[in-house]
Amino acid sequence: MGTLKTDTITGLGNVQEVTFVSNKMTGTASGSITLPGEGGTVTTNLQQGLAKHWIHFDGTAGTPAAADSFNHASITDNGTGSYSSNVTNNMANANFAGFGFCNNQNWGNGDQSTSLLQFESKNDAGNSMEDTNRISMAMIGDLA
Repeated sequence: MGTLKTDTITGLGNVQEVTFVSNKMTGTASGSITLPGEGGTVTTNLQQGLAKHWIHFDGTAGTPAAADSFNHASITDNGTGSYSSNVTNNMANANFAGFGFCNNQNWGNGDQSTSLLQFESKNDAGNSMEDTNRISMAMIGDLA
């Protein structure tokens, strides 16, 4: 086994493309890097395509604690059904897509499978379905 130490790696055919173990990575002068996704058929932009913060927790378990998370500092329990997830490293500005998904399996609100994420938007007053002007959704995990 050897060690490679260098300041710059440049592709031979295309100076912006370098192949590591059959995986081509493409970079730009602005720092944008793309590489093949898990399935090899799509590409991922490392700067814009990765989650900056996420958390999975059980809101019925007394004091909520993260079962799994990334860039997560703590959970604030604001009262029944209301939580705030506090981040370790802040976002650059407030113009990010925030999302949340919860499902009480007894109610069947929304569905989740390998090919879709569904949720229902309800109003506060009567718990009836309602369109809303602030909707963000994301799926975070491994691609097939």
